[in-house]
Amino acid sequence: MATIRHDQHQAGAKHWMTLQEAAVYIAASVKTVRRRVASGELPAYVCGKRGLRVLREDLDNLMRPV
Repeated sequence: MATIRHDQHQAGAKHWMTLQEAAVYIAASVKTVRRRVASGELPAYVCGKRGLRVLREDLDNLMRPV
């Protein structure tokens, strides 16, 4: 029986990231990620009492060609 490692995912699975992970992913500061959340440009979701999470798909949608 094959086991699935934590870093492997099923098709269609959501990829949640902390704000710190999101900042690394888009090569920006956490402050920039927070500003984008505050402006409504990047949707964020509450996780627990104080934690925020963003979807990797939403981060990918921030990027657009120039």
